[in-house]
Amino acid sequence: MAFAIRMGHPEMEDLWKDLSTRKLAGSLGKDEEKFFKKFVKALAYLSSDPRHNSLSSHEISDLSRKHGLKIFQSYLENNTPGAGRVFWTYGPDARDITVLAVEPHPEDKKRGAYERLKLSSLPPSSGKAGRKG
Repeated sequence: MAFAIRMGHPEMEDLWKDLSTRKLAGSLGKDEEKFFKKFVKALAYLSSDPRHNSLSSHEISDLSRKHGLKIFQSYLENNTPGAGRVFWTYGPDARDITVLAVEPHPEDKKRGAYERLKLSSLPPSSGKAGRKG
């Protein structure tokens, strides 16, 4: 059974609306078009299997401790400078995954790279029963 992908509020919702609207209008720039393609591919993998090999998903314990829920990082791309990462969590409802941020890879943990990461909030629950993660 697939996961429903939701966007964190408000930053990720706003980003997704902007990109998808401009994609439909054909007004994305070359770099935005490449980013959008990678992002959609990663979301498809997350929806079907958050542990898909291409995603290399893993929990970021520093973020989990800070925010009080398990926060995961998955690859948007790999082996490129500033390779993009998708930060996400399960919820707010059962079979939901919420994307909290899309950022370049925080290279230097020693300088608190994960501490500086701004995450969106979980969207409101739709009232579905329970959570599974």
